[in-house]
Amino acid sequence: MPAAAPKVAAAAPDYSNGALTLRLLKLTWKYKYLCVQVLGLQLVLLTLGLLGLNLTGIGIDYVRHAVDSMVPAPNWPVWLPAPAEGAPVLHGVWIIAGAILLFALLRSVLNYAYTVGIGLLTQHRLVVDMRAQVYDKLQRLSFRFFDENASGSIINRCTSDVQNVRAFVDQVVIQIFIMLISLTIYVIYMVNISPRLALACLATMPLLWIRSVFFARQIRPAYVESRELMDNLVLSFAECIQGIGTLKGFAIEEDAIKRFDADNRRVATQRYGIFRAVSLYSPTMDMLTQIGMIVLLGYGGVMVMRGEIQLGGGLVVFAGLLQQFSGQINTIASVADSIQLALTSARRVFEVLDAPVEVQSLPNAQPMGKVHGEIVFEKVGFYYDAEHAALTGISFAVKPGELVAIAGATGSGKSVLMSLIPRFYDPVAGRILLDGRDLRDLPLDELRRAIGLVFQENFLFSDTVAANIAFGNPSATRAQVERAAKIAAADKFIREQPQGYETLLGELGTNLSGGQRQRLAIARALLHDPPILLLDDPTAAVDPGTEHEIIEALESAVQGRTTFIVAHRLSTLRRADRILVLEHGRLVQQGTHEELMKDMTGPYRRSVSIQGVDFESLQVLQNTRAPWAPRSAPPAPTSELPPPQEGGVS
Repeated sequence: MPAAAPKVAAAAPDYSNGALTLRLLKLTWKYKYLCVQVLGLQLVLLTLGLLGLNLTGIGIDYVRHAVDSMVPAPNWPVWLPAPAEGAPVLHGVWIIAGAILLFALLRSVLNYAYTVGIGLLTQHRLVVDMRAQVYDKLQRLSFRFFDENASGSIINRCTSDVQNVRAFVDQVVIQIFIMLISLTIYVIYMVNISPRLALACLATMPLLWIRSVFFARQIRPAYVESRELMDNLVLSFAECIQGIGTLKGFAIEEDAIKRFDADNRRVATQRYGIFRAVSLYSPTMDMLTQIGMIVLLGYGGVMVMRGEIQLGGGLVVFAGLLQQFSGQINTIASVADSIQLALTSARRVFEVLDAPVEVQSLPNAQPMGKVHGEIVFEKVGFYYDAEHAALTGISFAVKPGELVAIAGATGSGKSVLMSLIPRFYDPVAGRILLDGRDLRDLPLDELRRAIGLVFQENFLFSDTVAANIAFGNPSATRAQVERAAKIAAADKFIREQPQGYETLLGELGTNLSGGQRQRLAIARALLHDPPILLLDDPTAAVDPGTEHEIIEALESAVQGRTTFIVAHRLSTLRRADRILVLEHGRLVQQGTHEELMKDMTGPYRRSVSIQGVDFESLQVLQNTRAPWAPRSAPPAPTSELPPPQEGGVS
């Protein structure tokens, strides 16, 4: 372990509510034209509602004047034709009723347009754009991000959290604008009718503000906990589906049901707590707003009796305005709830969008040109964190076309070493060269296209056989697909499938055997004819017969390619041109199988002994040429190796 701790990737910043709100407002500004259209529709709807309410007051005063001439005649608006002098009362009533009906019809049409506009703004634009941004960022993040975040959490951030961020636009920003505009107009209108009555009825407004602030502070931690519990629930469900064979194999379906039920109930209980808080908040706000109506009835009645305000249409309009004012105030409850939900989800979404892209191409990266396949590790070190070294001081050189096996006990760093070659991670010390150039100076896409990857457990998609082989190169022709399948010894069994290359595979390729899945993975890796091939223990979890099928496929696949293969089985190791033996993240031995077996105390020979094969038996085995034999003498070691340590390959 070096004296100075290595520099590790910095975590994404944890934004304060103020910073998150500012960022969400900037996000809303990107869709300002749609927002203006939606707000414009709301202004028209508000205007039509006020006109309809005003017409109701005019109608009441018109009828009262017709019944009692002592009551002043109402002032008809200039845009509404007044009934002729001496016309029947019903004539004026029909005019007013027709205007109110027309406004109602217009409001219905505009409400439809408003709903469509909100859907276009949020679901068709904002949600789609943000989800695409999150997915795009996930494709560019290094493996470290996925190591540190559970799959359930990542899925939730891309789905439900993005939906909750959407709520900030339509349920917070739009609603606040509508509420502020509406309340301002209502207050002006009420003050125009009676300033003192308006002041008395609106005296409870400070109490509403205090209650809203208290609720926001109270509910925020609950939403944070809710998202974490939901992550655990999604993860539990995903693991159950993916591990259904293990669950059934151990006959623990009932235990799995109980565990899922416990997680589900924890989510339900926690959500119920949120619902209770919101349910208590809403009636409290409603009660405070209804106090205004009580003041209207009491104080307004006194003013009428004193002759300070005329009983009639004006008071009815005032009551209607106060009721609509109270309705807008009541939306504070839903707005406060939406703010906390949106801020909690926004923090989780922005953690993805702001996560550093640790592995990427340099702006001035030069094209690779023809790749020969010479790979050199120079004192390479890698750390997952400042306390745990995965690789330390790894140095070796591989010639073009050489087959190198990597051996070592579990946790010795084999997979990490392989992951550094396609830059799934970057080393924190030293460097890796390809044909004399540092990997970090190469275009990342070109580097990875020059490498074919075959894992121990390969992921196959629910698609046709041909589509799975052509996954890394969708534009490949059928001839290219079939050529790759033939090299991987897969063409024969593919043609035996019901629809040949067009056979639809089940999820994860469950309708194929292990050997068939591996051969398809090999064909996929070989389709674009990569000069470098990485095989991460492709025969570890298969039976001897399947192993023979895979080895047969690899025999032609590795020809002419620089190949790294993580291996445990002796039958694979002794076919390599050179074997690298790792222990605790250090390179402790390298050489051919024969050379390593001569080191009587080395970890490689100890491992062979554990596998139950003695040295004399190996001499007999090696007199028979293996179907996949070494093709060249290994190069000399590039650095002095540290002394062997205890342990060995498994």
